[in-house]
Amino acid sequence: MSAVAEPQSGDALLTGDVLAHLEAQLLAARHLLGIVLEQGAAIRRRDVQQVVRLAGMLQAEMQRRYVLEDERMRLLRRAGGKLSMAPELVTLTMLEGLMEPDAAGGTRQRSAELRGLLAEIQREHTVNRALMAQELAFLDHLLRLTNGAGGYDASGDHTSTGKPGGVMRRRVFDVEA
Repeated sequence: MSAVAEPQSGDALLTGDVLAHLEAQLLAARHLLGIVLEQGAAIRRRDVQQVVRLAGMLQAEMQRRYVLEDERMRLLRRAGGKLSMAPELVTLTMLEGLMEPDAAGGTRQRSAELRGLLAEIQREHTVNRALMAQELAFLDHLLRLTNGAGGYDASGDHTSTGKPGGVMRRRVFDVEA
């Protein structure tokens, strides 16, 4: 019998842990995306109570993501130990080399799906932040109007109550063609 090395069969325990972790990450990311999308709809409806409720849910889900990130780092440390390298240097390809061969393809697919979900969450969250900033700027403008701090009249001219007894008008453009 020759001393030919057989291909590494992989680490069944690590494989199972990585797949379970990716499933937990995907479940959490889908839930987070649902919250972010629902919050965007609430912002557009100007449903303040719902926006605040969803902000709390978003915060709780972000705490859960920190726990998942800690778990991810533990898995990378395990893989790094097996590969004799620092955890932050472990790539998906290297990790797949440690896994059961039939599970490696599923890992790559799940990882790609997770990256796509996280990118979509980031995009939607950025849109939500812009919408909230826009709404707050509009609210600030309305409050200034109701408090007499000045604003714009129906013709678009700037008004101010700075002078007693009247409205001061300023022209923004005084141009002749």
